[in-house]
Amino acid sequence: MAVAAPSFAADPALTEGRQIFKGGAASVPACALCHTLKDAGSTGQIGPDLDDLKPDAARIARVIRSGMGAMPAFTALTDAQVTALARYVSTVTQGNP
Repeated sequence: MAVAAPSFAADPALTEGRQIFKGGAASVPACALCHTLKDAGSTGQIGPDLDDLKPDAARIARVIRSGMGAMPAFTALTDAQVTALARYVSTVTQGNP
């Protein structure tokens, strides 16, 4: 059974999350530099392939805020930006939003 594509028009947080992932935010590098994510067209080889990992939103938010391994904590992101980014990644990877 095919999974429906996420509706970016119906959920502005997905659009914001994609923008942050692809282009970063003020003083924050783009996630796409390190991570592979098909929806964003990124092929980063430093961090894990998020399409394979399929993380849930809570895990993504926790790692963004606290860091993990070589990935630092991104404390410059607001709570709303972290939430949008986590929702975007978990939705497009079919993790658990």
